[in-house]
Amino acid sequence: MKDFHLRWIKLDNETESKKAMEIIGSDPGGIAQMAGKPLGRALKIENVPLHVAHILKQEMLSLGGDAAVHRNVIVNKIEATDMLLVGTVKQFRKLSQKLLAQPFGLKDLGKTLKSLLEGFEPPQKRVLSCRGKELLLGERTLIMGILNLTPDSFSDGGKFVTLDQALKQAEALVEQGADILDIGAESTRISHDPVSAKEEWERLEAVLKALVPRLSIPISLDTYKAEVAERALDSGVHMINDVWGLQRDPRMAEVVGKYQAPVFVMHNQKGDNYRHVIGDIMAFLKKSILLAEEQGLKGDQIIIDPGIGGPAFGKSLDLDLEIMSRLSEFRSLGHPILLGTSRKSMIGQTLNLPPDQRLEGTIATSVIGVAAGVDILRVHDVLPNKRAVQMADAIYRQKRGANFVGA
Repeated sequence: MKDFHLRWIKLDNETESKKAMEIIGSDPGGIAQMAGKPLGRALKIENVPLHVAHILKQEMLSLGGDAAVHRNVIVNKIEATDMLLVGTVKQFRKLSQKLLAQPFGLKDLGKTLKSLLEGFEPPQKRVLSCRGKELLLGERTLIMGILNLTPDSFSDGGKFVTLDQALKQAEALVEQGADILDIGAESTRISHDPVSAKEEWERLEAVLKALVPRLSIPISLDTYKAEVAERALDSGVHMINDVWGLQRDPRMAEVVGKYQAPVFVMHNQKGDNYRHVIGDIMAFLKKSILLAEEQGLKGDQIIIDPGIGGPAFGKSLDLDLEIMSRLSEFRSLGHPILLGTSRKSMIGQTLNLPPDQRLEGTIATSVIGVAAGVDILRVHDVLPNKRAVQMADAIYRQKRGANFVGA
């Protein structure tokens, strides 16, 4: 099955609509005529073979929708094209049914489109089992509190390196309302000093031994090393947060599968060279999802993270801002979404502020995350973010739910 990277894209005005079609390579005259159409609903499909593109365009036109393709499609001078299908949800539902009867891999495309359409429904409340602890998803946006045991973290390095400091901070985060505690013992800042698995575990062992039986909430371990993850899971840790999406250490997927531990898979890469930023990130995350699924994990057990974080995670400021503006597109992957922006360089560069003055910027991104349908927010400052998120949830989850009155 060919992966076309289907996703709904957010176009709020004609300027954005025109830019989206220019990127595809559409004819300027066609762009002028179609500019207002994608403001209903737009579906981006990448690298579509020419014969498939012709079928999709004709099917969409027959339903009253439209399709933007590269200008050379009409003269058959291109082997493949990105496409922008535009129409109503009703038209896309009919298209998904028609594709199920088509050849050339379009049956699989129809199944994928049907799955994307299901994402329009309000999120259902469900319980995620975390190795003895439980998380309720779909009711409200959850808060993951950060506990760094590192001496060189970009934000709070050295503040919680002793056992007493770590325990007090963990308990404070829980008291402030954290739903998950994420513990890390190696910095991810771009100029950090790498640590061995042995040293990382030495920083973690006593803290985990004290916190696992003490805390009422699930504990997530932030590590990309399978050896460290295995020791932590054997000690009772409930979840793993891998900033390399199971793709750095070849044993990591096997380890989380062995313990059936929910896993956060983050997009990461060296350098910020992308063909299609969202499409490329999704392709990486799909590989991470597949690695987890091959080890028996499924559905809510796999939580995706687009990886906001500047050069440390293969993004520039402009790319981080673009990802933030298009967060809702990641819902197409069908897994819960984690967003981690707390005190990060995107906020520092935008506001020209040091890490300890980035609270307001962080809260702004948290609210944007709620509006986009993010499930979990990873933050340093739990209480103020939780209050802001509670207010945003009251607005946006009401809007997406069954009790929304409408106009």
